Amino acid sequence: MSRNAEIADRFEEMADYLEAKDVEFKPRSYRRAAERIREYPTPIEEVAAEGKSAVKDIESVGDALASKVIEYVETGSIEELEELRQDLPVDMAALTSVEGVGPKTVGTLYEALGITTLDELEAAARDGEIQSVSGFGPKTESNILENIPFARQSQERELLGDARPIAESVRDYLRDADPVAEVAIAGSIRRWRETIGDVDVLVASDDPDGAVEAFLDWDSEADIIESGETKVSVRARDMRVDCRVVVPSEFGAALQYFTGSKDHNVHLRNLALDRDLKMNEYGVFDVSSVDDEDGQRAGTRVGGETETEMYEALDLPLIPPELRENRGEIEAARAGDLPDLVDPSALRGDLHTHTEWSDGGESIASMIAAAVDRGDDYICISDHATGPGMVGGVGLDDDDLREQMDAVADAASDADITVFHGVEANIDADGDLSVSDDVLADLDVVVASPHSGLGADREAATDRLVAAVEHPETDVLGHPTGRLINDRPGLAPDLERVATAAAEAGTALEVNANPHRLDLNDDGVRTAIDAGATIAVNTDAHSGQELELRRYGVRTARRGWAEAADVLNTRSPADLTAWLD
Repeated sequence: MSRNAEIADRFEEMADYLEAKDVEFKPRSYRRAAERIREYPTPIEEVAAEGKSAVKDIESVGDALASKVIEYVETGSIEELEELRQDLPVDMAALTSVEGVGPKTVGTLYEALGITTLDELEAAARDGEIQSVSGFGPKTESNILENIPFARQSQERELLGDARPIAESVRDYLRDADPVAEVAIAGSIRRWRETIGDVDVLVASDDPDGAVEAFLDWDSEADIIESGETKVSVRARDMRVDCRVVVPSEFGAALQYFTGSKDHNVHLRNLALDRDLKMNEYGVFDVSSVDDEDGQRAGTRVGGETETEMYEALDLPLIPPELRENRGEIEAARAGDLPDLVDPSALRGDLHTHTEWSDGGESIASMIAAAVDRGDDYICISDHATGPGMVGGVGLDDDDLREQMDAVADAASDADITVFHGVEANIDADGDLSVSDDVLADLDVVVASPHSGLGADREAATDRLVAAVEHPETDVLGHPTGRLINDRPGLAPDLERVATAAAEAGTALEVNANPHRLDLNDDGVRTAIDAGATIAVNTDAHSGQELELRRYGVRTARRGWAEAADVLNTRSPADLTAWLD
């Protein structure tokens, strides 16, 4: 696993500290470099091994930043960052997780009130101290206090997109270890929940000492939290990683148990009890003739080597991990009504991508080439339109969009796949779109997204989105709530009403696959499907590499019980074109 994200995080942290100290220009340079390093296709440690000149070849990484990249790869730290942390001893990540509190606010409140933690921020707000600081008032103080609970929640769980690559790195490393017979990702990561607590990995081995040692070899810089004969926990890459070792004959039972969810497992155990069976992490046991059932392995074992055996013991088919939330999946399995979930390979293209024409990092031709490399059948170039929520000059006006039509057509003429031209238009407070109707009519795909006014009340949010999906030119409602996971909650509309309107208007609802969004979420997907609406799984990619994020969107759709027929971009280019027309 590359350390690109790790170094990008450090650069973004440096940008925050520099901004808090009112340093000009540098914060923007660090953030640009962080963005480029995060999306760079080659592991940064491999680039660093080639020397400073190779690191400088990365866009936005100059001489000074290249030196810091090499410093971090070689030592695990950046001296200047350590000095910044000492000069401003605050929990920057926690404090800036409060909506409305940026790095400059953190710096100001530290200087004025000595605030360093979320607890101190909350206490100061409750005591009315913040409004006494120059530039702050009662309203600001009230907003900070109101947003702290969400910030606390965001600090407790990690994004799936951050955790899943770490879990896969451990799994892939242990697959090649001699003591390991089987290895699998478990827990909420395996269920593809949008946030996770810890990384859970399960290993089958007849040599637990050897398996534990192999796990500890995975990351030599990891800090050991606890280590026993069959379980070891480390903190690596800013995340807790737990590895549990079981005997091979109990691997299926343990995988089922440690995948969860807790509510799903409790329901299964109750079904087992009704049949005089006991179900746990060691297997399924017939306890009908056992007087004392207290022993974990008491009774006659009837299954447990595989997960399939665990469910077969209850006359159930294997339930996909994404559905194991006790939301009706067990009843559906008993009735033979489990959905035939959309397969990740069924998606044939992406209808929401950006290029350097707006805020993307690559050319139109480069994005098309990336889609070709993935084996896609089509891609839609849908850059931002100017309008509500767009800042810093981002976004195309009507004239720009007409000019881009020719550029897309030129690039498409040499492409081996179908190239659609679209736009991501902004939804204003009344539900109108930020592009004129005559331009919209000439585009292949119109993605309409909320980027502003995300604090609107439920009724206003619902009316706004309904108006947008009913616009005659809207094809897809992009990231419908506008949320950013662990950052801002976004809109809270009546999704059933929005989905019903979308179904009637023939507008698809997006599952934005970016792990920071996953919007619609799984509950929203299920609501949309129940209302008869179509969903579109899009990456919102701003680089070719980000097309790989599609898997998070597909898994979110699966968590919402989506089948292939529910997903717009499982269609062929011809069928998609017919749908759009």
